[in-house]
Amino acid sequence: MINALQLLSNQILSQKVPKYKRFLFEKIDFDERLIGILGSRGVGKTTILLQYLHMIYKEKRSLYIIADHPQVAKSGLFVIADEFQKRGGEVLIIDEIHKIKNFEIDLKLIYDSFFSLHIIFTGSNAIAIDNAKADLSRRAILYKLPVLSFREFLEIETSERFYPLSFEEIVKNHQHHAIEIVSKIKPLAYFGTYLRSGAYPFYINSKKGYLQKLLNATMQILETDLPMIYAIDYDKINALKKLMIMLCQSEPYEINISKLCGAVELNQRTLYKYLGLLQAAGLIRILGAKSNGISIISKPEKLYLDNTNLFSIFCENPKIGTIRETFFASQVSYKHTLNFPKSGDFVVDEKYICEIGGKDKNFKQLKDSKDAFIVSDNIEIGVEKKIPLWLFGFVY
Repeated sequence: MINALQLLSNQILSQKVPKYKRFLFEKIDFDERLIGILGSRGVGKTTILLQYLHMIYKEKRSLYIIADHPQVAKSGLFVIADEFQKRGGEVLIIDEIHKIKNFEIDLKLIYDSFFSLHIIFTGSNAIAIDNAKADLSRRAILYKLPVLSFREFLEIETSERFYPLSFEEIVKNHQHHAIEIVSKIKPLAYFGTYLRSGAYPFYINSKKGYLQKLLNATMQILETDLPMIYAIDYDKINALKKLMIMLCQSEPYEINISKLCGAVELNQRTLYKYLGLLQAAGLIRILGAKSNGISIISKPEKLYLDNTNLFSIFCENPKIGTIRETFFASQVSYKHTLNFPKSGDFVVDEKYICEIGGKDKNFKQLKDSKDAFIVSDNIEIGVEKKIPLWLFGFVY
């Protein structure tokens, strides 16, 4: 059993992996005994596993397994881990662990039984909600991997090195940072491509088939991953798809919960549950709603698609204002809390108010607000409190 899995692991190890490492790679403490990398399909979780495997295979005995391999279903994760560690195994890597039934119980048993075995797994965003079932929260170190930032996209496209900027660095010294970046590359020359088809790393090898692959990955989330993790009837999958299309076609402040309920034929309670599921799966972003796990218990202030590339597969003519706001929310929310202010489009960390718009956007709506900024599209370098939208793609 282990021999067959080891043979497949070695075959996978022999394949070439991308040289470019996502920002998260350097942040992971691989010395921890139980590590989870969570993220939506296509963001690069498997690549991180393979890059780490290539880094350690000469020093540590490792085994890479794919969760839906028939041998995993037949033998069970605990039995595989037991046999592997008996043969001197040190690092067990499990890809797409959410495909294993009751995986959290197996992980707890493995962690508590084999002190010399290190386990690294990847899984859907949604499993983060359920990790407390077997009290994994105090055992596993969980890392969240978002889509490519605009900064990472530029590094891949230009081979230049750019360092992340904190939100505070951007709002306080954006001119200096923008000038430094613009002296190396022309960010606006790449920005449109990123918004349409640059958020997922598989674009590198799939430029022509990118949107089809993105559509396939998204449908797998809706039709396979979510029903596998949560008890969703198949006839309700269409309601999830309709939700995605409606969010794509609407402006964030135009969302009407009653209208949404009627359009997708769900009551408000079920609608809120499904919105929570879509957010947990990394497909949408919800501002302002209080939640308990995946259940939303208060009215959302704003609803967004998770990233701008999703517009390319869910609607033909998205509104430019919605795309701009979606980009800002996608880039900034990874490290910061976003809410909907009385004036402006976003309040960041309950302090900074940001109004998103085109290059001619003025301060009329924010004239009485302290710590307020205009975030403008189609400008390379800002002035005073007017900041280029693209620069917020450097937050991670």
